[in-house]
Amino acid sequence: MSEPPTPDALELRLGLERIVDRGEGGKAVLHYRATADMCHAGGVVQGGFITGWIDAAMAHAVAAKTAQALVPLSLEIKISFFKGVMPGRVIAEGWVEKLGRTTAFLEGRLLNEAGDVLAKASSTATLAPLKR
Repeated sequence: MSEPPTPDALELRLGLERIVDRGEGGKAVLHYRATADMCHAGGVVQGGFITGWIDAAMAHAVAAKTAQALVPLSLEIKISFFKGVMPGRVIAEGWVEKLGRTTAFLEGRLLNEAGDVLAKASSTATLAPLKR
């Protein structure tokens, strides 16, 4: 199965390094590079980047589970930050908890390279056809 093009925003603005896994079972793993210019005072990555990383992983999980037919449009996202994220590689994981005909319930988390959970998220999304 060929991969859809990765949006420039993921690569350029969010620091996507690579998509590690887009398993058809409904889980995705993406590697990002957090940089100093993503940080606010104190050298900690701003929460919007963290939310974006997990949100993108959850979206990739939906795309993989639906054979690239559907994309999620977020209705709500809840995120909990457990530990400050510092510059370096981070791993975003996303998975499908439940997939209905028009609604998806998604979960995700962000880890550092040591495997520490830095943040967790849950999302409810409406499903839309992927425009090719």
